[in-house]
Amino acid sequence: MTTSRTRSIGPARFNTAVQALAGLACNGGTVSSSVIAAQVQSHATFLRRILATLASHGIVDTREGRDGGYSLKISADTLTLADIYQAIRNEEVQQASPAECMETSSTEIGSILKNVMLDAERQAIEYLKKYTLSDLLHEANQKKISNIAELLNH
Repeated sequence: MTTSRTRSIGPARFNTAVQALAGLACNGGTVSSSVIAAQVQSHATFLRRILATLASHGIVDTREGRDGGYSLKISADTLTLADIYQAIRNEEVQQASPAECMETSSTEIGSILKNVMLDAERQAIEYLKKYTLSDLLHEANQKKISNIAELLNH
């Protein structure tokens, strides 16, 4: 039996980061990490690490205390998927060990592949610049409206 898994290019945390930011954009206020984690079906500790990264890159604000939580620092209309990707990606690159970095370029083929992958990532970032968080939210709302209309017509 084979199972189909969706695989994506880029950091594994990117998908969770985008979903968490979409939740913050929809809420419009300060939201606790446990509420966001429930919305994106993620462990709260894992999500807090992602949110800390986004906060260090100026994408979210954090507030401590009883009424604390997270809120968007950048408008969903101007926050691009490239901004989110680069914040998450930069954090993962900083956490990589020197041995991990050397593994990919120890041979001629490895060195060439590394250059190809860097070029692919640059192109992906350029593509992600075309989309804002607001664009995703708008498309998701359009799909919800279509699904509701389809249900009403049956």
